Amino acid sequence: MIDQDPIIFGLICGLLGTIYYTRQLSHPFWRTIHRYVPVMVLCYFLPSLFNTFGVVDVSQSHLPYIAVNYFMPACLALLIFNIDMKSILQLGPKLIILFTVGAISIVLGGPFALMVFQGMSPDSLANSGENAAWRGMATLAGNWVGGTANQLAMKEVYHVGDSIFSVMITVNVVFSALWMTVLLMLSQHAPWLDKRIKADTRGLQNLVKSANKLHLAEPQIPQLQHYIFMLAAAFGVAGIGHAGADYLAPYFSQHYPELARFSLTNRFFWLVMIVTSLSFVLSYTRVRDLESVGSESVSSVMLFMLIAIMGLQMDITAISDFPRFFVIGFIWLLFHVVCVMAVGIMIKAPTAYMAIASQCNLGGAASAPVVAVAYHRSFAPVAVLLSVLGYGWATYLAWICGELLQSVNFHFM
Repeated sequence: MIDQDPIIFGLICGLLGTIYYTRQLSHPFWRTIHRYVPVMVLCYFLPSLFNTFGVVDVSQSHLPYIAVNYFMPACLALLIFNIDMKSILQLGPKLIILFTVGAISIVLGGPFALMVFQGMSPDSLANSGENAAWRGMATLAGNWVGGTANQLAMKEVYHVGDSIFSVMITVNVVFSALWMTVLLMLSQHAPWLDKRIKADTRGLQNLVKSANKLHLAEPQIPQLQHYIFMLAAAFGVAGIGHAGADYLAPYFSQHYPELARFSLTNRFFWLVMIVTSLSFVLSYTRVRDLESVGSESVSSVMLFMLIAIMGLQMDITAISDFPRFFVIGFIWLLFHVVCVMAVGIMIKAPTAYMAIASQCNLGGAASAPVVAVAYHRSFAPVAVLLSVLGYGWATYLAWICGELLQSVNFHFM
């Protein structure tokens, strides 16, 4: 088993190179694979096989930290530099509505899943003590509405035992990964689905046209200095984000600990907020011209690195370890999906809106841009903004979910 980061990173780079090499081959096998399976799915799923079959051990790896703290903010900055706020505002309220519905469906879906499972098998779950199922599910609600910080907050609020908490972390990783894979695959069929549900795609098309117009405007052959400027801008903004987060998170923790419920003591929250805000400001300067010299390609390289490293953490066999809780997770996720789809179809929202709204809840700021970019790169900043909003209200919503879970649990005691 390989546990050295340089070797694992080399495997990831080699795998990405192989994926892109096979895209240009004319053999029917490879043409069929790339026709039906998006590149992002391959970049996400194939690295998981290294972990699943014991080729690599990432339990002590620093690569996930590097991906989230280096590649993610730099990639995000390059994506936001080229954003067109006017077109984003033309998207209308449908995306916000779906995001809100997604969050509410998670709050209600947890108690619903527990009720259904308890009705089918009333004696198979612990309903008392620190490892009671409902306590662990309350922490999962915090993660699915917000993020890891909110999950940890719920652990302290409900005094959750380490055993059930570990199970819920596994449930979160597996279902978030599987659902993200489904959304990435659906991106290829979004136009067809939009026609089937008669979606109103005018706002979406305006954003895409604006982005394409910028992409096609005065293309230049990138020179060395252009790549230097891209890296300077992207990692410079990321560095400022880290510096601000390193100051603000401890400051609020020390002086205003009660604001933890708004995630203001969370370092990653501040990193995303600062990088997003500063990148938006720079999008009104000449930094935006980096698009014409290939910043999209550079951000795509970072994005695929991020996807592949995230995929390394997925173990597709983990679902067999805790079948009861994965049944609960499946019912919970299905409730969320049905609610988002039902409302999306009712208000004639594009498939991209439904996918982004769902992933912003289940995946957060680290993975929502990945799904957003699969539908169109201009959606990445929107996905981040919604994810950050989720951090703010997640603790409240997870607490409501926890109280509902406790009520359901008492009913079956």
